[in-house]
Amino acid sequence: MDAKDTVLEIMNKQGKPLSAGQIAEISNLDRKQVDKAMKTLKEEKLIVSPKRCYWEPKK
Repeated sequence: MDAKDTVLEIMNKQGKPLSAGQIAEISNLDRKQVDKAMKTLKEEKLIVSPKRCYWEPKK
């Protein structure tokens, strides 16, 4: 599983908006990997930001 899938899976399991730092802590991925995965997910419009610096899967 690549970082993008891991990030999306964690967001779905948590059920609340998360910051990149929280995702990195939960997943044990490097923060740079999380940032890169989130950038891709944003471009693909798979995640949205309900408040600044927090992200959740698009419903």
